[in-house]
Amino acid sequence: MRAVFKVAAVLVVLFVVAGLVLLRDGERIIPQGEGKVELEVGVFEAFPLPNYAAAAVSDDYKSYFIEVEPGIKIHVLEIGQGYPVYLQHGNPTTGLLYRKVAQSLPLDRVRAIMPTMVGLGFSTKIPASEHTLDNHMRWMNGVLTTLNLTEAVYVGQDWGGPVGMGALSLSPGVLEGAVIMNTGFSAPRAPMDLSSAHALVKTPLVGELVVEALSPLFFARLAEVQGDPATMPPEVMDLYRRPLEDSGNGKATLALMRMVADGPDHASAPALRNVERYVEGLDIPAELVWGMNDPILAKGLPVMQGLFPAAPVTETEAGHFLQEEVPETIAAAVMRIVERTQKN
Repeated sequence: MRAVFKVAAVLVVLFVVAGLVLLRDGERIIPQGEGKVELEVGVFEAFPLPNYAAAAVSDDYKSYFIEVEPGIKIHVLEIGQGYPVYLQHGNPTTGLLYRKVAQSLPLDRVRAIMPTMVGLGFSTKIPASEHTLDNHMRWMNGVLTTLNLTEAVYVGQDWGGPVGMGALSLSPGVLEGAVIMNTGFSAPRAPMDLSSAHALVKTPLVGELVVEALSPLFFARLAEVQGDPATMPPEVMDLYRRPLEDSGNGKATLALMRMVADGPDHASAPALRNVERYVEGLDIPAELVWGMNDPILAKGLPVMQGLFPAAPVTETEAGHFLQEEVPETIAAAVMRIVERTQKN
């Protein structure tokens, strides 16, 4: 009997220790580059992509950091020259999510700019408590202002919707047109959960176990939100998972899920209401490209149509990560908006 109690006591101690480790806020991890990238607006710290990421893009890409605040470095990928197109990903991906879209664009006419949100990819990793919508909007606006963008077409999906549009709202006059995919710009008017997964991970420790401790299993399930699961094979999942695991701070994925507003009193709600007001005041050419097999955000299309009533809608069989499934469709929409913008 004593042996049983000892084993039980050891298990309890291990559980408590594991819980404390998982519930830690995390630390700031600042990435280091090598070399320089020269742009018209200045010289930036280059970041040579690791082999597994470099294999996914061509040698024509520029890869560099913009330090928007002391220690907050945002990794930027860009390719092409011409009219600026700002492409913003969401959770838990990176700027690499747009690599197929960029491949389908006429890169002699457009400059595709693909920054990665703080906490994800090769950007600075931060404590979970620093993940707020206001912070992400301000940090991403730092990229736009540092690059001295005076005009741009915006493309956004998932958290890239409110983060990207919110960043643009801080620099009025830059946004000239938009292609909007599965995302949302509105704060909930009543309590709600975006999905069963978002509801589950709100619970302390449960979320840490499901998303952080079991990270490989969590990322393996990304294929389940696709229209075609084959578009999210292991090597693509690695593009998004490995930078988090290799950095030692994988807090961003869970923090960003918890950042999704579940009611009007959620911490993200005030910033979302500001973004919504900005969007309601826009008068720009826009198109909606929607993944109708997205179990998370397909249902958000009517709300987005209400915000952009004049925007043509392309409904696709894609799931959540449309960029992996219908990149040519997205690129075609981008170019239609670029052409309309340049005619105005």
